[in-house]
Amino acid sequence: MTECFCRSYHDAPPAIRRAIERRVALLVENLRHPLLREKQYDETRDIRQARVNRDWRFYFQIEDDTYVLIDVMPHPK
Repeated sequence: MTECFCRSYHDAPPAIRRAIERRVALLVENLRHPLLREKQYDETRDIRQARVNRDWRFYFQIEDDTYVLIDVMPHPK
């Protein structure tokens, strides 16, 4: 986890924090889980995006067999 992710996580509402925890658990279990709707976000920096809920996304990188959580934020519409 990056400092940015930790800061954003702690600033998020409690219900969003619980949803983030559930989605990160799904990520660890199955990257392709349909609830995550995981996709490439920034190909040049190899950043991926996954869904927390309809309005929030989290961003991560895969380094070897480790997920590095970069940030979580409301999804810009």
